[in-house]
Parts: sequence; structure tokens; C-alpha cells
Amino acid sequence: MDGLLILSLETSTGCGSIALTKGTELLAEATVLPVRTHSRRLLGTVSWLMQAAGVDWPEVDGIAVSLGPGSFTGLRIGLAAAKGLAMAADIPLIGVETLDALALSCTGAMERICPVLDARKQEVYAALYQVESNTYPVRLSDDQALGPELLAESIDRPTVMAGPGVSVYGEVFEKNSLIRLLPVALTRPRALYVGLLAERLLKTGRLLDPATVRPKYVRASEAEILFRRRKSKREKN
Repeated sequence: MDGLLILSLETSTGCGSIALTKGTELLAEATVLPVRTHSRRLLGTVSWLMQAAGVDWPEVDGIAVSLGPGSFTGLRIGLAAAKGLAMAADIPLIGVETLDALALSCTGAMERICPVLDARKQEVYAALYQVESNTYPVRLSDDQALGPELLAESIDRPTVMAGPGVSVYGEVFEKNSLIRLLPVALTRPRALYVGLLAERLLKTGRLLDPATVRPKYVRASEAEILFRRRKSKREKN
């Protein structure tokens, strides 16, 4: 079996997963629910998965992690675990944007692709992609955090929409006849897709520095917003 062996972690939503891929082949994958168990079971699940697949650390070519956007807590837990494993085993660390990996689950679509994640606060994280023949999705826009109504109104051509955001705001998206919704169960963020994209990045030397990498939040966390408000009040006083 040709290709690089990648251990991937996906914790951007409440449905976390871990996968081992080699080239374009899936060797093993495990899903863990809910998000609060990421910190408790993540490393244990990594160990179990590697044993089940008969893989030892010296065989692993890279460790990949979903960078975000997504759950602030989940992203921090996943990145911390990936950084720790990469440094402990002296293995390259690769970061994959969450929406890039989610778009990969829709590559059978002929239309433009818009993966969506529930961003809470009546917003979704979204980006646009196009699949060209025999290629992975090509990004057409930056990640955005915006209201589902505004996103639906912005779709002006046939577009496939998929991801956890569909289960929350599907009724809003369905109002636009140009939007086709894919079943949520088939298009959740998965470590499999993180691994497939990570191999391409590893081959081109696009690695992360474990000492400096940060999750991609897109918007500020509650803690950051509260800090800024308090700072602004102190400066006014």
C-alpha cells in the first residue's frame, strides 16, 4: 500500500474522531461522542486505534489535526493533544482547516459546495468551494461567521450545502431553490478527510510549528470578548 501514514484528530464539533490513513486508504477510524469526552478519551482512543490497526509510532509519517473553525473547547483539546503527540514522538505536525476537510466529503457533487458548521449565537461558519475534474475541492472564499439567512440570500447559483449547520438551519437554507442539502449523517467532520488532505500538505512540506500554532477561531471567543469589554471600560474610566 503506497502513501504516507497519517494519524489524524478531528475535534471541531461534538462528534470527534481519530483516523489512520495511508495514502488514499483508510486503515482505521473511531468516533467519540460527546465533546466533553474529548479530553478524557482522546489519547486513550489513539492508543487503542493504533493497536487495533497494528501500527507503531515509528511507522507514522505525520500527525494531522483539524484547525477550525469550530468548537473553541474542542479545537483547543485536539490541537493540544496533536502537539503533544508530535513533540513526544518527533513526528511532523500538519494542520488542516475544518471546512476544507468538510468540503472533501462532498466531492461527488457537480455544483458549488458550501460546508456549514453551527457557530452558535444564530450564526454559521461557512466557505465556498468548487470541485474540478479529478481534483480535491478548490477554495473560492475565506471562512466566514454569519447569519444563516444572510448566507442563504448570498447563494446565487446551484450550490450543495452540507455539514452540521444544515441540521440546525436546514429550514432557512431550503427557502433558496438554488441550494441542495445533503444528509447531515453523511457529511459530518471526520478525521478521515483531515488525513487525506494532510498527506498532500506533508508531501509539499507545509508543516506546523508545535510551539506557535493556534486554532483558527474566525471570531473571538466569549472570554476574549469579555476581556475586551472590561479593558474598554477601564480605559474609559
